[in-house]
Amino acid sequence: MELQVIQNKIYEIRGQRVMLDFDLAEMYQVETRALNQAVKRNMKRFPPDFMFRLSPDEWNNMSSQIVTTYPTKRPKSATPYAFTEQGVAMLSGLLNSDIAINVNISIMRAFIAIRNVLAAAKESDLLPTLIDRIKALEEISEETLAAINDLSEDNRKEFDDIYLALAELAAKHKQVSKPRNPVGFRKTDD
Repeated sequence: MELQVIQNKIYEIRGQRVMLDFDLAEMYQVETRALNQAVKRNMKRFPPDFMFRLSPDEWNNMSSQIVTTYPTKRPKSATPYAFTEQGVAMLSGLLNSDIAINVNISIMRAFIAIRNVLAAAKESDLLPTLIDRIKALEEISEETLAAINDLSEDNRKEFDDIYLALAELAAKHKQVSKPRNPVGFRKTDD
């Protein structure tokens, strides 16, 4: 399995890099329900620093950011389990198929690759540069949004002026459409 595919399924939650139960089940080619049942039968192997269940708020925030249809694949009442690197390693002892073993090796390599990239970024002072770039982009985004808001306000004012002019024209039209008294002399038959 490609490292990039696995790395895209590693999230940072509660300050820890984790993988979610449905992603692991998909990679191991088992149902999420089966994976969770195996975990529940062996809960002693999964202390809180190996695995934890997402809170409903965490899951709602995550599922709104994940573009795929994961929320529809699980019951609304159940939030996913998040497995840390140690929890994923512990899963390898529960799922003893060839696929599970190969996928687990790939997952461990992905966690190591992420750790190496972060360590290299810290050593090369690349991280502060990236942080500065992100801040600059955020400032540019805020300036752009402010400009859009200003344009929207200007457009709103122009539309208000147009609506006001149309309302005045409509009022004048009502006055014009009333029957007028004829101008001039009336002819009498006397």
